[in-house]
Order: sequence, then C-alpha cells, then structure tokens
Amino acid sequence: MGTSPRALMTGLGYLALFVLGVVQGLIGSFQYGRSPAPLIAILLILILFATCVLAGWGLRTYGAGILPALGWLIASFILAMPRPNGSVVIEASSAGEWYLYGGALTAAAGAAVSFFTWIRARSRAS
Repeated sequence: MGTSPRALMTGLGYLALFVLGVVQGLIGSFQYGRSPAPLIAILLILILFATCVLAGWGLRTYGAGILPALGWLIASFILAMPRPNGSVVIEASSAGEWYLYGGALTAAAGAAVSFFTWIRARSRAS
C-alpha cells in the first residue's frame, strides 16, 4: 500500500505551485504600492497571470493552473482583511484596488486559460 514515486512527485509539484502562489500574494501585498504605484500593481498581476498560464501549459493539467491562483487569492485576501487593531496591509487606494480586484480577475482568467490549454492538449492526444 505504498505511494508510487510518480504520484508523490505530482503531489509535490502541485504543492510547490500552491506555495508559489502564496509567496506571490505575500510579496505583492507588501510591494503593490511602490512607485510608480498603479503600474507595479499591474505588473504583479500580470506575473500572476503568466504563472497560472505557464503552469497549466507546462504540466498540461487544469490543477496546475488553478493552484497558484488559489494560493495568491488566499494570501492576498487574508492580508486585505483589517486587523483588530485597525491596521490593514492592502489599503483602499487605486494601486490597492488594481492589485486586489485586478489580481482576482487575472487569477480567474489565468485559471481559465490553463483549463482551455488542458482541454486542447487532451483533444490533440485523442
């Protein structure tokens, strides 16, 4: 009743993609407001989109494209919630809104593109 090495490597790969999304969310949540303010936020969400698309394309699975997006969403939205002492990491500025809402839409778009890449790869294999 052992786990095959291939299944273990696949699981570790998916875990690494999720952690990559969490790290992108953590870094982006603290760096989105750098000068030039909205452009850095847009650059960060474009990097997230590229991560989702390239992960889905590289591994040719839908899960590989959605896991970085899921990790980013969890990290970013947890950091966007106000703390009991009143402080907030992602503020309601134009850069913060670009980063948070644009990033959520970009994560969904990246996951969708990876899904269509997965479908296309499966149809070619048939």
